[in-house]
Amino acid sequence: MKRAIVIVLDSFGVGATDDADQFGDVGANTYRSLLESRHALGQVLDIPELTRLGLRHAAAAADPRIAAPPAQPVEGAWGYAAELSSGKDTPSGHWEMAGVPVLFDWGYFADPQSSFPDRLLSELIARADLPGILGNCHASGTAIIAELGEVHMQSGKPIVYTSADSVLQIACHEESFGLERLYALCDIARALVDDYNVGRVIARPFVGSPADGFVRTGNRRDLTVPPPSDTVLDKLVAAGGTVVSVGKIADIFAHRGISQTIKAVGNDALMAATSGALADADDQTLVFTNLVDFDMLYGHRRDTEGYATALERFDQQLAALRAEMRSEDLLVLCADHGCDPEWPGSDHTREFIPVLAAGNAVVPGPLGRRDSFADIGQSLADFFGLAPLGYGKSFIAH
Repeated sequence: MKRAIVIVLDSFGVGATDDADQFGDVGANTYRSLLESRHALGQVLDIPELTRLGLRHAAAAADPRIAAPPAQPVEGAWGYAAELSSGKDTPSGHWEMAGVPVLFDWGYFADPQSSFPDRLLSELIARADLPGILGNCHASGTAIIAELGEVHMQSGKPIVYTSADSVLQIACHEESFGLERLYALCDIARALVDDYNVGRVIARPFVGSPADGFVRTGNRRDLTVPPPSDTVLDKLVAAGGTVVSVGKIADIFAHRGISQTIKAVGNDALMAATSGALADADDQTLVFTNLVDFDMLYGHRRDTEGYATALERFDQQLAALRAEMRSEDLLVLCADHGCDPEWPGSDHTREFIPVLAAGNAVVPGPLGRRDSFADIGQSLADFFGLAPLGYGKSFIAH
């Protein structure tokens, strides 16, 4: 029985790539920042399961500043991968790991202030019958709702902002503005930004009050353009297989190549959903999970201690998940980019990602440097007996 589980530790990079200078990210290393933060407290990063799978070996190979681990056997196949895609955004990273690198440049709203073109905002206001908009800048999502949430509730003007990614984000209060109205507004924005080659429009609903503060809810929705060609997900479904999306995977792939979507809020719930999906999985099933908390709650917010604690919690859940797996199952752990919590700003960082794999289909030991995230997709195609993809090299044992 062929079953695979791919878990994306969203933003868990292991060192700046060779082209990091093009992104202002030379020296960034998400994993190293977690290690050093714990070391400064006289503590260690307690992740025995990831260590058994070869994470420390992969990290030391990716960045010479990481001390090589003691010589000891590992249970997983381990390596690290560079991104072939031109950006360091969420869709590019995920599409590439599914076999379709992004070899074109996204459109960006690069100006930190007055970020959006007047024409775009005018059309959005007119089509959605809005009294205006707030924001129009680069911003942290939590910071901007704290700053503008009260004015938004009083005026009815949505908070529209962006980042270094190819994205337009709209934050609105679920009660005073309305969740369905926010979704409809994002549908309008999605149609408008196609002219600007923008990857995503994200609905960012929140609740709360000026007195008690505002907090984002789990009703986020990502409106992503579809990948430019068929991914391994499309090919598996076309061959009669099943792809189960856990978390925001379906949104990232514009719901293409997805058989079932399981939504959950928070890493704990996402890991529980992954375990449940695996228990129900039949032959030729891929369970594809994104653990967004690492990025959304800790990386972007530059919360190093929170990130380290969340990684340790995941490590415990990983041990439980591995105990539920069959020997013929394939497990792949990876990331889609970095987001070093010690790096200036609040954006993603251009980093290598770890590639850790376990199961009878791989040989424990080094996979070496991989030149594209697409090696993951090619390996999945190989594992499921699909035709080879156009990019990537398989690490499946034969």
